[in-house]
Amino acid sequence: MSEQTTTNTLADLKSLVQGTPIAAGTEAAAAPRAPKRDAFGRSYATGRRKDAVARVWVKPGKGTITINEKPAAKYFARPVLRMLITQPFLVADR
Repeated sequence: MSEQTTTNTLADLKSLVQGTPIAAGTEAAAAPRAPKRDAFGRSYATGRRKDAVARVWVKPGKGTITINEKPAAKYFARPVLRMLITQPFLVADR
């Protein structure tokens, strides 16, 4: 027996997905979410990789970045590292 292969275009695949519950959920995900903040106006996030854990508190303020009670310029001595830290804020226009 031989299997028959069909070639689908992106338009064909889009028509298959429309009307499925997964497609309906993607439209709701595109809506902007309200930030979750605690009583002090801070937002919290945790990043993990292997055994390392990074915790961050983001709060409204003057825009200074502090790492382990040190300013970012002192903690990250190389300008390239400081540039990498500030890139997400530039992209988010914050």
